[in-house]
Order: sequence, then structure tokens, then C-alpha cells
Amino acid sequence: MEFDLEYNADRPHLIIPEYGRHIQKLVDHCIALENVEERNKMAKAIVDVMGNLQPHLRDVPDFKHKLWDQLFIMADFKLDVDSPYEKLEKEVLQAKPECLEYPKSASKYRYYGNNIQTMIDTALTWEEGDARDALYFTIANHMKKCYLNWNKDTVDDRIIFKHLIELSKGKIDLTDKNETLSEIKDLLRKRKTTHKHNHKQNHKQSHSNKQRPKKKQQN
Repeated sequence: MEFDLEYNADRPHLIIPEYGRHIQKLVDHCIALENVEERNKMAKAIVDVMGNLQPHLRDVPDFKHKLWDQLFIMADFKLDVDSPYEKLEKEVLQAKPECLEYPKSASKYRYYGNNIQTMIDTALTWEEGDARDALYFTIANHMKKCYLNWNKDTVDDRIIFKHLIELSKGKIDLTDKNETLSEIKDLLRKRKTTHKHNHKQNHKQSHSNKQRPKKKQQN
């Protein structure tokens, strides 16, 4: 007795493997039909079977449209039938997406982050007064803190003021002001205190969960 074995290596490539080889053979048979009415009838039947094989698509909006698009893809766009939706074009499917542009805000002071520039631009829109001056020094203090996160050694206030002048294009100059920025130890202490507080809270919560008695299961 001889068996006509068919190996996957000898079979045609499956365009959408999720539907299996039987669906692909049905699609190929549908393409070969000469009668238009028979092709349309069989194409609708294939779409119904595809919907049953992929029940998760029922939660997708307009899932029928997706099934018809997949039908044309499996037919390599050679299936001439009347679709209830606009036919998917092969050129549209194979079109390459446009290249994404790199961010253009390439500041040489990357350690301050992009939010600093946004804060500076917003502060410049404020009316003159004590509130705007206080915001300027708040931004400068935040810049100093960011600088210390990048370089934990030390930084002079004049360096922060110089960077602020450059980032604001000369519109914010705190060099001649008599006020000084926060001390380095205060900025570092705030960061360490916050870290210790969070660690203490997590340890306390973990200890509370261990001490909590377990409920007895009722038979």
C-alpha cells in the first residue's frame, strides 16, 4: 500500500497561517471559479467561516471589514468578487510608512530635560511682578537640582544663572539679583528624606500584612 504524503516544505506558503491550509485552499478554489455569482456566494461563505475561526474579532469594531480585507490578502488580491466594503489595494498595503523625524529640541543642557524649556517659555508669558520673579527662582532651583542629579559634586549659582540666560535667550537674568538659590545640602536632604520616607512606609505596610491574622476557611 502506498501513501501520497504531502510535506509542509512542498506545500505553498500560507499568507495568513492563523486560518490554516483548508481556508487557503477554499480561497484558491474561489479564485478559480468562472461564474461571478458562485464566486460571490463562496466568498461570503468563506468570510463567515473565518469569523467563526476568529471569535475574538467580534469585539473589534467593524470586524466584518477586517475579515474581507484578510480574504483579499489571502487571495493575493486576485479575487474578483463584490465586496460590501471598499476593496483593499495591494499598493496601499505594501506602502512604506513615512519616516519619523527626530526631536529637534537638541539642547546642549540635556540634563535639565525638555520640561525646563517649557517652564521657561511659560514663565515669560506671565505679567511682571513678584509672582513672576518667584517663578524665575523656582525654575533656577529646579535647574540646580537637575544639575546635581547629573553631577552630584557641586555647582555654583552663577553657572545656573548663565544656563538660564542661554535657555531663555537672554530674557531671564538673575545674575544681579541679591537672592541666592537653595543650598546643595538642602536639595540633597529633601531627596534623601523622601527616599527614606517611602522606604519606611513600604516596610511598615509589609510588616502590617505579616501581622494580620489569616481568616479561617469555613467548611
